[in-house]
Amino acid sequence: MNGPQDVGGRHGVGAVVPEDEAVRFHADWEKRVLGLTLACGALGHWTLDTSRHARESLPPAVYYNASYYEIWLRALEHLLEAAQEIKPDELTNGHAIHPPRRPDRRLTTEAVPDVLARGGPTERTGPKPAFAIGERVRTRNHQPAGHTRLPGYARGAAGVVEAVHGAHVFPDTNAHGDGEHPQPLYTIRFEATELYGDGADPTLSVSIEAWESYLERA
Repeated sequence: MNGPQDVGGRHGVGAVVPEDEAVRFHADWEKRVLGLTLACGALGHWTLDTSRHARESLPPAVYYNASYYEIWLRALEHLLEAAQEIKPDELTNGHAIHPPRRPDRRLTTEAVPDVLARGGPTERTGPKPAFAIGERVRTRNHQPAGHTRLPGYARGAAGVVEAVHGAHVFPDTNAHGDGEHPQPLYTIRFEATELYGDGADPTLSVSIEAWESYLERA
């Protein structure tokens, strides 16, 4: 979908201001939001792709006026309501009123290090890649209504296969509960002028990761 997060290459949204990578949180409540998101993910109601789609589906007026972890919190509220783990009256009152749906699914303090170390691997057994390193491809200029990991600025652009990563979970289906449907994943390199026109710096290039169904031979 063309969500508010997809602003790469657009004019009028201001410059990118890098933050100090040593600063992980700007307030204690942000730590709590991260912890809540991890703990609620352990309930098993949604996938990583579902949670990402929930964040990217926030209305632009909400998304653009929220900080990073506020976006996470807003999306988590929607996910928990959709899973019927919380009710509107609980959000209004700020505490639990109704019994949880899955009281047995808990992320304990002791389990956190192992869960974080394990992560969420997405590599799967899947079809053989249709494209090879060095091959020229073009991204499809599609405008999907659902989730996609193909950024708007790279649609309909020609580039070169830079790397082949094997088969990985396809987020466009996984985000909507339609299955993992693994397919080959590639790194595609585009010249800046291909993406942004003749006014772009001709010495620069941009690389993105793209699933096979995003691509066709150029």
